[in-house]
Amino acid sequence: MADPRARLRQAGLRVTAPRQAVLGVLGEHPHSTAEAVASNVRARLGSVSTQAVYDVLAACVDAGLVRRIEPAGSAARYETRTGDNHHHVVCRSCGATADVDCVVGEPPCLVPSDAGGFVIDEAEVVFWGTCPTCAGAGAGTRDSRRAVRGAVAVLHESHHHPERRT
Repeated sequence: MADPRARLRQAGLRVTAPRQAVLGVLGEHPHSTAEAVASNVRARLGSVSTQAVYDVLAACVDAGLVRRIEPAGSAARYETRTGDNHHHVVCRSCGATADVDCVVGEPPCLVPSDAGGFVIDEAEVVFWGTCPTCAGAGAGTRDSRRAVRGAVAVLHESHHHPERRT
């Protein structure tokens, strides 16, 4: 990743230690959650509030320096790979996330059969499966995938319907 200071200046953002640290952490640990970013930033800088990290992430997303992805049933994840139309593959067992280049190579790489009048400029695809580590440990079995899907469905429902939480 290019120098965080230069990237911040190019985007018209003030160069601050928390912003530099967030970009540095995401450059080293793409697809991190905000909590993981905050933990790593605190390890670098000492006392930094989680809210400050969320604020930096939001500013960097708005400036196009960071991309926010939110796979179903998962906390939002952040990465510094922006400006291309890449997709992601997510392990159903451990949540490991990796980049997958666009199938065609230019946005949008997928075109719907009926766009309903919309002008499509981007397609976002999440592939789901089992990572090599989990598959080697037997976590990719049909029963374990069914259990994870069930847990994701419960999490998704409780997130969107707070009155249904148990």
